[in-house]
Amino acid sequence: MAGKGTPATALLAKQQITHQVHTYDHGAGQAYGPEAAERLGLDPERVFKTLVAEVDGALTVSVVPVSATLDLKALAGAVGGKRARMADVAAAERATGYVAGGISPLGQRKRLTTVVDASAQRWETVFCSGGRRGLEIELAPTDLVRLCGATVAPIAT
Repeated sequence: MAGKGTPATALLAKQQITHQVHTYDHGAGQAYGPEAAERLGLDPERVFKTLVAEVDGALTVSVVPVSATLDLKALAGAVGGKRARMADVAAAERATGYVAGGISPLGQRKRLTTVVDASAQRWETVFCSGGRRGLEIELAPTDLVRLCGATVAPIAT
C-alpha cells in the first residue's frame, strides 16, 4: 500500500507541482496530525490537518496547523456564513472520498469550499495529508491554496 498513489498525489503529478511525499507508520490510538509531526520530526505548526465542517449547512474544508484548534466562528466568517459546526464523519468521508485521519485537502471527490489558515504563509513549504493515514505531502503553501481554490484567513487558535 505504501507505493500506491492517491487522488491527491495524482493531482500533484498531473499539475506538475513540485512536492515531496513522506510516509510513516501510523500507530493505533494516536491523533493523526500530531503523530505525523512527531514521526517525521517536524514542527507541528508546519503540519496541517484537514477538517470538514458545516457552515450554514454546506460542507466546508478547513486546513489548520495540527498544533492549533479550528475557530468555527472565524471559519464561518471567512466564507460569509453565520454558523459552523464540525461535520459528521461519514458525510466528510463521502464528500471527500477519503477516510477520516487521511482526508487530504487535495484531490477530493467533490470540490468543497476550502479555507487555509493564514499561518501557512509563514513557511516555505507545509505538510498536509496525502490522502491516506501515514502519508504526508510537502508542498509550497501557494500551490496548496491554488490547487484547492482556497481562501486564506486566520481560522486557527
